Amino acid sequence: MQMLGGMPIDALLDQAEAMTLASFGATVTYSRKVFIPLTHLCRDVCHYCTFAKAPRNAGAPYLTIDQVLEIARAGEKAGCREALFTLGDRPEDRYAVAREALAHMGKPSTLSYLREAAAAVLAETSLLPHLNPGIMMDDDLAMLRPVAASMGLMLESTSERLCAKGGPHHGSPDKVPAVRLAAIEAAGRARVPFTTGLLIGIGESRMERIEALLAIRDAHARHGHVQEVIIQNFRAKPATRMADHAEPPLEEHLWTVAAARLILGPAMTIQAPPNLQPDGLAALMRAGVNDWGGVSPVTPDHVNPEAPWPHLMALAAATAAAGRVLTERLAVGPAYAKEPERWLEPAIALQVRRAVDARGLPIVERWRAGASEAPPLLPRAGRTLSAGRIDAILDKAADRRGLGEGEIVTLFQAAGPDAGRVMEAADALRQEVVGDVVTYVVNRNINYTNICTYKCGFCAFSKGTAKALRGPAYRLDLEEVARRGAEAQARGATELCLQGGIHPDYDGETYLSIIRAVRDAAPGIHVHAFSPLEIAHGASTMGMGLEPYLAMLKEEGLSTLPGTAAEVLHEEVRAILCPDKVSANEWVAVMRAAHRVGLKSTATIMFGHVDDYHHWARHLRIVRDVQEETGGFTEFVPLPFVHMEAPMWRKGKARSGPSFREAILMQAVARIALHGAIPNIQASWVKLGEQGVIAALRAGVNDLGGVLMDESITRAAGGAHGQCFDVAQMHRTAQAAGRHARQRTTLYGTVEREFAA
Repeated sequence: MQMLGGMPIDALLDQAEAMTLASFGATVTYSRKVFIPLTHLCRDVCHYCTFAKAPRNAGAPYLTIDQVLEIARAGEKAGCREALFTLGDRPEDRYAVAREALAHMGKPSTLSYLREAAAAVLAETSLLPHLNPGIMMDDDLAMLRPVAASMGLMLESTSERLCAKGGPHHGSPDKVPAVRLAAIEAAGRARVPFTTGLLIGIGESRMERIEALLAIRDAHARHGHVQEVIIQNFRAKPATRMADHAEPPLEEHLWTVAAARLILGPAMTIQAPPNLQPDGLAALMRAGVNDWGGVSPVTPDHVNPEAPWPHLMALAAATAAAGRVLTERLAVGPAYAKEPERWLEPAIALQVRRAVDARGLPIVERWRAGASEAPPLLPRAGRTLSAGRIDAILDKAADRRGLGEGEIVTLFQAAGPDAGRVMEAADALRQEVVGDVVTYVVNRNINYTNICTYKCGFCAFSKGTAKALRGPAYRLDLEEVARRGAEAQARGATELCLQGGIHPDYDGETYLSIIRAVRDAAPGIHVHAFSPLEIAHGASTMGMGLEPYLAMLKEEGLSTLPGTAAEVLHEEVRAILCPDKVSANEWVAVMRAAHRVGLKSTATIMFGHVDDYHHWARHLRIVRDVQEETGGFTEFVPLPFVHMEAPMWRKGKARSGPSFREAILMQAVARIALHGAIPNIQASWVKLGEQGVIAALRAGVNDLGGVLMDESITRAAGGAHGQCFDVAQMHRTAQAAGRHARQRTTLYGTVEREFAA
């Protein structure tokens, strides 16, 4: 800590900035909130406060529930996601009017009334309550936790001097440092995502600030619950005892923010209120700030009414001017939103999980994979303070050197202009490798049964038994499979894609029979069939190894394999998503075996559910490693999770699919990470829709897959983009992206005669 006292301010800021960028990149978050002052009465008499009022100046002792909901609904209408409840500390201990009001409402305490108000907001609006009611101990936290996404209490200072006569906290029992530290400790025991921080410039010394920061660090080390630390600068207010007290200069604020970053570490969110230092925003970000806290488009800052909130567009511009990207967050911080089952009550956990992306940040657009809403505009390429790091990764990829998992994660984290930069680089690699043609195949999907003994949490297609569930269960006989194959060939299809559930009566001979039936009915058509799960099942039921069984299928007429059943090749994800399915290693084993016997395949990823960027990075590395060994993958196909009818989403155990930024970044990062290994990146029109596909074509994609003729798996999950993307639509979509379309074979060869558009 002596280092902090002797380090020049510029060196201190440089070190803090480097730590911040290493953890958060260029992202600076804020919460779009509405401010609900439940009561202005307070038993404390802090000498700088204008929020607390005497009964004669406070009006009604408490807002009514109707008034609370009126404020909350106005915030919801303005796009807010947080309801910040701020109130005085236990006013009933000081004022008879508060006791009488509570008695009239049948409430034993202010905190019990707060619970009712927060519960009303939670039930009647989409807002997440954040509670700042002052001192809370174990019983209080247990009562309030079910109705709050997060809570907070400013430590302010650990200096007992400030509580002595003449000090700013004299006469305020709730500002005693030991009391506040005990409350922060109790919040940790209760597993409450918690906001705390310092108020600087009220008479404390730098050493006392360091002591307060160390106390916060120690509490967080014990419980992991401090989601953010606010470094708030004192502002002198008229009609207070400290109206003439000097405000801390900007340099003092910067020193304290930087000290907080160095003491609390690179992963801690450090916040400064932007309305209290409007001319110092760039400097504060350099000092280590990565969050602006709650900013309201509806209500004033009731604690600092003399300092209006910055307009959100102005705040975004100021943040961008400093090389950062302003990004919305929830009332609960992103690290805690990624583990809602650990930190939140079940009902709130469900709401949070369904709202966020893989970063734990809210998906602000209405677009969802498979649904009909139009996608948002993607950011244009530009430079932020993360651009240099991203450029180095892009240069490495362009040299066809495989990227490490950490480098791939950095690309997935790109936001704002950085995301545009990654997409632009991916498109340049696409143009270099395959040119401007957009390819597609004329094919038909035949899903011969939707009855499956496996219980994958994402699958709305599988019925599990012969009973009707989300539509009737079925099993096509061989005659019907053959009829559909012949019909597809007559309609101009060059490929049949055959996959189905693992029916309890199916064995290895079943798949051989399907191949024979199709070959007899549609000779010469390319048979693209059987997921690695089906291959593994068929081989095991016949007591055969993978290679002999695959060779037998090839001999009967199997041409290539779809790379489905991969989902995400990481056991952490598979343990939740599909615990009884083939493991990541088993999927890889099937692919290696197929490639060794001369059967090429696709590779897929199905993402946006219970996964994270490091899972995606591992998946891409595995696919690249297999390709460098075998050369057997023809294309990589990202498949965004379609959530609407997925069983695990309906149970509240999965996110609502990826954001549009993530969906398009997956196409781009796949192009970059697989450059030099897999030449073709395919976008799924079934998942992305036509406008999404156009965006993907500008972000590294060169293939649109097949027209399908009959698509049923995504449709069962709630997909709204139809069963067929016909040839004319393929050409229109390519033209809309400034490219031209060409029909291909399954193996990316030239067809003898293109299907008429």
